[in-house]
Amino acid sequence: MVADFNVAKSPKDIAFYASLLAAAFPICQMMTIMYWSRLSDRIGRRPVLMIGLLGYLVSFLMFGICRSFYWALFARCINGLLAGNVAVIKSVFAEISDDTNRPRMMALLPLMWNLGSVGGAAIGGIFADPTHQYPRIFGHMEIFRVFPYLLPCLIGCSITVFGLVMGIFKMEETLVREPASRTMDIRMSPTSPSSSTSTLATESTQLLTEPVQPKQRSMRELLTPTVVRVMATNVVMGLGVAMSDQAYPIFAASDLSDGGLGFAARGIGFSLAVSGVAVMYLQLVAYPKLERKYGALDCYQRGQRMLIPVYLAIPFLSLLTSRLEESIDANTHVSTLPSWMSHVLGEYTLWLLLVLLLLARSTGTVLAFTSINLLTVNLAPSKSELGFMNGTQQLAMTTTRIAGPIMAGVIWTWSIKHSFPYPFNSHMVWVLCAALTALSLRMSHKIPESVNTFAAGNNKRDTADDV
Repeated sequence: MVADFNVAKSPKDIAFYASLLAAAFPICQMMTIMYWSRLSDRIGRRPVLMIGLLGYLVSFLMFGICRSFYWALFARCINGLLAGNVAVIKSVFAEISDDTNRPRMMALLPLMWNLGSVGGAAIGGIFADPTHQYPRIFGHMEIFRVFPYLLPCLIGCSITVFGLVMGIFKMEETLVREPASRTMDIRMSPTSPSSSTSTLATESTQLLTEPVQPKQRSMRELLTPTVVRVMATNVVMGLGVAMSDQAYPIFAASDLSDGGLGFAARGIGFSLAVSGVAVMYLQLVAYPKLERKYGALDCYQRGQRMLIPVYLAIPFLSLLTSRLEESIDANTHVSTLPSWMSHVLGEYTLWLLLVLLLLARSTGTVLAFTSINLLTVNLAPSKSELGFMNGTQQLAMTTTRIAGPIMAGVIWTWSIKHSFPYPFNSHMVWVLCAALTALSLRMSHKIPESVNTFAAGNNKRDTADDV
């Protein structure tokens, strides 16, 4: 798409402009996520979600009809500015669940995100430029010739319209304000007919119950030491995961001489698909059981303990592959096995180890991210502050998704251009991911066990004091 805009002076510049287009969304989302989150605490979750879906609808259409890079960049910025749904939907899930099913509900969020990411990428690749991909069906439609990327955006718009219709007609507001009691003195007039029957009636008191808008706590009140510790470890852990997510495709596609695996696009996609299938089981079945047995904080720490050795082991696959190939080539003339069989055994060995490491990485990531989502929800002192907590976490994660890929790309490029010894060779980006995760794990040990309890379900604010 960027190449079609003719904005890049050479093919080597396409990646730069593509990264700008990709970074526009999280950067703009970071600017407004706290506003939408706090707004949902005041006016409710449902209207903010509807505004977000409407923003998606408009920005998708703008992106589909763009014919220049800067128009596409503007559409991505609009999309990011109006994208407050990610944080707000976490608050909705927390409010419609209870202690018996909250871990399972929170595990659904990353699952839906992964399905949407995979499905969205598939729709974009399958339906982009339909007049050339499917000339028999779309060849006569001039609109798709003029706007080659409109069709996948229209499909995205139809899904968004479905969400809007369901939200307008089926969704109920989940932010319920609890009534607060007000005590008011009602002094009856001495001239009232009832004054002749009782002198005490003039001093009677009546309790009136009215719904009262609870006063929101200030940011200083909400950012307690425990909240700061949870958000800090979230940022450090998320940065490591974001770097590894960017580093793996680069590592898999790079040549063996550069410390990679030399995979083609098909091999990279297959390896990611295997781990993606495992994520569904982990999030829907395994995680709720583990959380009930050990608690969210312990699951968070277990996930990080699993990620550290995985990060350190992945780059050694390149060395293993090189040694296997050298061994096969050296022993071909003396081996009793045919050369093709030796290559197959070496290939199977590599894939077996790679799949095991990727499954372990997926398990650690699911444990860490699902747990940190649950811990964030548990930190909210009341349901009217769930939006702030989830917005703060989303702000932190958006920051890591901007910085992580940039850091991984820069570190990988620098490390393979220089002939430094371990750990400053091609292992450097993975060693840094492991170091960040180890730092996050150490920071998490200062978090109290009380974060395993949903505070908003136990502490009911007495709003009568605020009147």
